[in-house]
Amino acid sequence: MKTYDLAVIGHVSLDYNIDCRDLLTVQVGGAVVYSSAAAHALGRSVVALTKLAPADEDRLSVFTLPREDIVCLPSSRSTSIENKYFTEDKEKRRCVCLSQGDPFTPADIPGDISAGIWQLGGLIYGDFAEGLTDELARRGDLAVDVQGYLRHSGGEGKEMFFENWADRKRVLPSVRYLKTDAAEAEILTGLSDRRDAAKALFDLGAREILITHNTEVLAYDGKEFFTCPIKARNLSGRTGRGDTTFAAYLAERMYGDIPSALLIATATVSYKMEKTGPFDKTRADVEEYIRRFYA
Repeated sequence: MKTYDLAVIGHVSLDYNIDCRDLLTVQVGGAVVYSSAAAHALGRSVVALTKLAPADEDRLSVFTLPREDIVCLPSSRSTSIENKYFTEDKEKRRCVCLSQGDPFTPADIPGDISAGIWQLGGLIYGDFAEGLTDELARRGDLAVDVQGYLRHSGGEGKEMFFENWADRKRVLPSVRYLKTDAAEAEILTGLSDRRDAAKALFDLGAREILITHNTEVLAYDGKEFFTCPIKARNLSGRTGRGDTTFAAYLAERMYGDIPSALLIATATVSYKMEKTGPFDKTRADVEEYIRRFYA
């Protein structure tokens, strides 16, 4: 049995990113990549579980984890997404599903791996089969990024769209940590105020809520609200913002309180957004960033 602090599950995606000036960048990413990198950089033991078509296993080189901490299962196809950004800050975009990997099932979870937290980093609805959340909640704390339950493909080659999570009332009571961005929180609850939305998500059963925004990150545990500002000096590494935030928060939260976890998470993502790709600094670098910009 191998024991980890955090296990991250999700597809590696080949992304075609087109900026507001129509410049194309082809990049390997996905929540499983950005999340595992952040937690690993902060000194936690991390395993990544992903799926790829055999011909695409070269994508694994993008991970910052040691190869023995990456479990790659075969898939009939690999995930690929086209993102067209309409603004300089990359807040407005159109996403097209070019292909979607096979779903993760309860049978895919190795029996010889244990983890304190199991994080689901989905990209498209259908990434996770029914029953997976129940299985993972039995094996540790369950952490869910709702993107994988709200963003639908509409079919390969078609523009993706957001739709509320039909099974949320059944699943959320088993979720220890729930992450959304501001727009996703409004889809889930119908509430535009982030604090009101966090309260509503807590009432649905999730025990700790994290809501990201381009100005700050908000956390709520059913008793108190906590916020911390984003202080990135540029947005060249905007892709992977939410994934980095969530995993950094989890990496700290498993051993510390909410304010300290929130500070580490916002500092880590602020630093990450200043450079493209997964976070590749160290915990000492994050602590120095905090001293410089969060004193």
